[in-house]
Amino acid sequence: MRLSTRSCSFVIALLLWASLVPAQDSLSLRPFQAAPSFNAKRFWATAGTGAAIYTAVVIGLNEVWYADYPRSKFQFFDDRGEWRDMDKFGHSFTAYFETSWCFGGAQWTGLDRRKSLWLAAGLGSMFQATVEILDGFSEEWGFSVADIGFNTLGVGIFVGQELLWKEQRILLKVSSGAVDYPDFDVQAEQGDDVYNLSRRAEELFGGSYAASFLKDYNAMTIWTSFNIKSFSGQTTGSKFPAWLNIAFGVGAGNLYGGFANEWEDGDRRFVLDNQLFPRYQQFYLSPDIDLSRIPVKRPFLRMLLNLLNVFKVPAPALEVNTLGKVRWHWLHF
Repeated sequence: MRLSTRSCSFVIALLLWASLVPAQDSLSLRPFQAAPSFNAKRFWATAGTGAAIYTAVVIGLNEVWYADYPRSKFQFFDDRGEWRDMDKFGHSFTAYFETSWCFGGAQWTGLDRRKSLWLAAGLGSMFQATVEILDGFSEEWGFSVADIGFNTLGVGIFVGQELLWKEQRILLKVSSGAVDYPDFDVQAEQGDDVYNLSRRAEELFGGSYAASFLKDYNAMTIWTSFNIKSFSGQTTGSKFPAWLNIAFGVGAGNLYGGFANEWEDGDRRFVLDNQLFPRYQQFYLSPDIDLSRIPVKRPFLRMLLNLLNVFKVPAPALEVNTLGKVRWHWLHF
């Protein structure tokens, strides 16, 4: 899958979430308070706004990302292993939080829990599938069955927990930190031309933090965050903090190409020495905070914390990587 898939999905999710943010209505309900029973005004206002934003975003994505590339008949593309599968973990995370946000939005309209759940599952799957279909009709890329599989996994993680526990004991989260790319010149296979590695990284991932957060697989960590109290059997009256989680993360390093660290610039080909810059995987263990379990009374603050709960809280972390190294980070982003 192409590099911008995760950013496309993130943009769709953020704008669709905006359609779920409640505006003041004519009811006696507070604007951020969930309706105790189905409220048609809220439901159709949310559905209409969401549909309009979704249509606008899809048209915009088509113009921004696809219009400059030739169309093709619907085709498939096997991208398993690309970007050390960080793209795949990102797909599961994105599908998970899209489903979570849609679930919360549906409950705000007063739909019962089960209807909200299946509506959210369908919407989360649809949002992700939209980008895959657009890829499928692009000559540059193609429809990825692997992406659909990881999208389904993310939706399933949310749905499965709601059916099993009626709560989210396991959260999927993301974090992203700054990467200091080396000022290193890569020699062309033929000729005397060189390609600076930091320039390559900027062209791939962007120069700003916002672009890096959406695109940079060297900076991204995908986390699976487990709530300790809910799995420990602690009673409701226990003083153990209900918001404390333990998180396991996966990241990658030295990625300067999808499948390999090699690229072309015109008629020149550049190959990065794998001995100097080996591609590798990182695994992390770190404490985390489930923001949705922090006791707050104001509905607006609860909604805000649920929104921010897709991000892993910066904290100390232990790293083990496939280079055989163990590292301690006093603060990992």
